[in-house]
Formats: sequence, structure tokens, C-alpha cells
Amino acid sequence: MNNYIKKDQTFITNFEESLQNPSQLVGWELFQQSYQIAETMKVASFNELRAPAFLPHMTFLPHQLQCAETVIQHMNGRALLADEVGLGKTIEAGLILKEYMIRGLAQKILLLVPASLVNQWALELNQKFLIPALTSSKRVDWSYGNVMITTLDTAKSARHQQAILEQNYDLVIVDEAHKLKNHKTKNFQFVQKLSKKYCLLLTATPVQNKLSDIFNLVSLLKPGYLGTFEDFSKQYQHETINNDPYLKQLISKVMVRNKRTETGIDWTKRQVETVWVTFKEEEQQLYQALEAFFKGYTSVSAMTYIREFCSSREACYLSLKKWLAEKEELHEAQMLLSAIEQLPHHAKALRLIELIKQIDSKVIVFTEYRATQIYLQWLLHQEKIPTVIYRGGFKKGKKDWMRQLFQQHAQVMIATEAAGEGINLQFCHHLINYDLPWNPMRLEQRIGRIHRFGQANDVHIYNFAIKETIEEHIMNLLYTKIELFEHVIGDLEKILSDLQVGEMDKEIEQIFAESQSIGESKIKLDNLTAVIQSYSEEQSI
Repeated sequence: MNNYIKKDQTFITNFEESLQNPSQLVGWELFQQSYQIAETMKVASFNELRAPAFLPHMTFLPHQLQCAETVIQHMNGRALLADEVGLGKTIEAGLILKEYMIRGLAQKILLLVPASLVNQWALELNQKFLIPALTSSKRVDWSYGNVMITTLDTAKSARHQQAILEQNYDLVIVDEAHKLKNHKTKNFQFVQKLSKKYCLLLTATPVQNKLSDIFNLVSLLKPGYLGTFEDFSKQYQHETINNDPYLKQLISKVMVRNKRTETGIDWTKRQVETVWVTFKEEEQQLYQALEAFFKGYTSVSAMTYIREFCSSREACYLSLKKWLAEKEELHEAQMLLSAIEQLPHHAKALRLIELIKQIDSKVIVFTEYRATQIYLQWLLHQEKIPTVIYRGGFKKGKKDWMRQLFQQHAQVMIATEAAGEGINLQFCHHLINYDLPWNPMRLEQRIGRIHRFGQANDVHIYNFAIKETIEEHIMNLLYTKIELFEHVIGDLEKILSDLQVGEMDKEIEQIFAESQSIGESKIKLDNLTAVIQSYSEEQSI
């Protein structure tokens, strides 16, 4: 083979001539285009956000822009985004991501989000931020694709974990990051192992009642920032974030938390209505029989069964039947099962039908139990009311489908607590709490699905409660007394932490479990709410 190299004798001569007459190298039109590109990409100051200029179709709120600036300029891209529900943590995270990509500081990105939000995140990044994000599949190649969206369960699975841990990510975003509060969980340990330059953790509830929660979250962002866990626990065991100025200042260096009252946004109103229901005589008698029967079993909480009975016959029946299957023949319990079988339609369910027929709009109904969910769907179907259900067991594709069916076809969505997080339903402005949660934090999560930025109508909230039952006590002594329906519950989070009150639902369950009578439980619950109410009034002075 001939390897002869021919020497170019004219290059130097031609190059020198071109230097004398540069117009021969490039035309004026090409030069103008090159200049415009350079001007567009030029970053005049790193103290200003460049991303909004590339997203003219987006309107960002002042607190969202401020959040992005704070995270980038003062927190070095490692931050806990903890805005109250509905203020746009997803928008803030997307804006920060876009900014780092424009500046050339982030190329390889991993987003870990709940299964029900994978497609929603992909849609928002692609359409709103013009970021070509991919969602993971069963045979995903983690080295391919710069922006990948998946779930924590998928990422930490034996099939994918090692491949992901081998990647070097510029930015990792974790949505609903309160699931990382416990450092002993596999979720926490997996995120801790990820190779990441920048990291954003998103949650509306960064601290509920344990300072260890915030310690663990901060440790993921900045290991060692708060010292060791032992020293931190020893120093702040009797303190709260708000009571210790130094600790509050430390946390503020890694956490951005905006409250609705501070944003200046003109929010639509909350119209709240309590819907009282009265049991039929046979239902009331069976309720009392259940309460009396389980009082004799100290290892079993009567609360479980009477709460289920207040929701539906079906929920209580299935639970009681399962309990009986694990016991020897109990004649009295068998009689209770037989009595439940003979009951007519549940009084609360019938009242629900009446109310929905009066509402000429879409409605989301929240229940605590799957058995109740199926029962209500069947009952609404009998009334020719188009209905969809939404629950945690559905795969992400089915959840997206249910949401789309609700928006475009059905009048009613019957949801369990799975719809209390992440899903956005601004097209709906009627919400029915068929079963009230005993933890007010969950109530705010529910309402936040419809009462969020972008809601054009006043939100109508209907809260069901059955008289002369446990639901009446919860309604009167908890929700009504401290006015939880009328106010956003962001402040309650601080109050419970300051009072060192544990999770609200567990506190209430303990009160009823330890009381010898309904009268005693009412007094204890009244005392609890009085303390909360009194402290709340003191803080507002």
C-alpha cells in the first residue's frame, strides 16, 4: 500500500492572503448569526437567573424565582425545598435544573419521584422547561439519556441499583423526600450512596415532630453539617427548630420554606361545610354492640372496627371476618357478622349520593378504606353517576389514566390516601372528606390537590361526620375547635413540634385506647385541643 503523503505547497500562501482579507473566510450573514448566538448564550452575571429568558411562555412567581436564586447563589445547589402544599416546588426544582443546564454545570440528572408522578414530571419538564426528560423502562440503560426520571423503588431494586450507583450525576432530585427521614431505611441509604454534585430534596413536611427527621434530610445534602447524630440529639433533645435561634439559622442555610401567607398571591377561598349524618336505629345499635364487644379485648383496639363501621358495612365486615379467622369460634362475634350482613345501605353513603346529585361539577371523595371505595363506586354506578377510583395499588400508567378519565369524562373520583400526594386536580373545586383523617397534616395534603396555584374557583370542602359516634368527637373537639378547616395547616406543624406532641392520629388513638369510657376520652381529647388552641393564640399575640 502506498503511504506517500502529498505536501500542500499553497496552504501558507493562501492563509496569509486570507488574513489580509478576512471577508474571504466567512460571509457577513454567517458572522451575524454567530454573533447573535454568542450574545444569546452570554452570561453577563452569575448573580442573575438566565433560565427565564429561555422560557418566555412561563410566568414564574416571585417566591419561585427567589427560591432558585437562593439555592444557586447561596446553597451551592444542595437544598431542601419545603414550600407549603400547592406553591410549586416542582416549578422551583425545574427552574433550578434548567438554570444549571444553561450554565453548563449539569448534564447528567436523575429524578426520583413517586410512581404516580413519573409521567407528570416528564410532561412538565418537556413542555414547560423544554428539557428532554426520559422515564425509565424495564430495560433502561442508565448510561444513556441525560435526564432520567424513575421511582425510588425501581432505582434501589437489585436489577438497577448497581448500574445507577456507577453513574456520576450532576444533579439528583428527590420528590416527596419525607420518605427519607429515617436513616435506617433502604431509601435513605440508597440516596446517600448516589454520586451527586448537586441535590434537591422536595417535601411539604420537612419536620413533623422529631428533630432527627431534619437531621437526616440535611445529612443527605451536607454530610456532617449538623455534626454527628449523637451530639445533635444530645444538644437539641429538648429543643425545637423555632425555639433555638442558632439551630434555626443553621437550617435556613439549607432549607427554603415559603408559606402561602407570605407569597402575596390572591388565593381563592375555602368554603367549608360540615355534613352531619344520623345512623339508622339498627346501625346505631350495632355500633354500640361493636364498641362494647371489643372493650373486652385489651389487645385489640375497638377504634379500628368502629371507625371502619362509620365508613361502611363492607369495611367493618371484611376486617372483622379476617380477625375471626385467626380466633377460635366466638359466638358473639359471629352474631355481629350476621347482623352486619342484614344492614341496609349505609346512612353516610346515602347522604353522599344526595350531596353529589346537588353538585353540578366534578367532585373528589376521600375515604380511608378500599372496601368503602368499591362500595361507593358500586352505589354511584347504580345512580348512573360516572365514577373512577384512584388508589395506591395502581401502577403509574393506570393512575394517569384514572386522572385523565376524571378530567375528561367522570364526575366523581373516589380516592384513598394515595391521591393525597402529588396529583394535581385544579380542574376540580369540590372535595368531600367522606372519612376524616385523624392526622390534620393529611387533611392539608388532600385539600392541596385542588386548592393550589392555578385554581380559578373557590374551593368547596364538605366534611362528613356521624352523630353519636367517634366521628362526632373528632369533628367537634379537634377540627372545629382549632378551626383546622378554615386555615392552612402549616402553622399546626410548628405548634405540634413546639408542644412535643407526637403524630396526631396516634395521640388520639392512645387517648381512646386508655380511656375507660367515652366521657373520659372526650375530656382527654378536649384537654389536648385546648392546649393546642391556647398555644396557637399565644403565638398570634
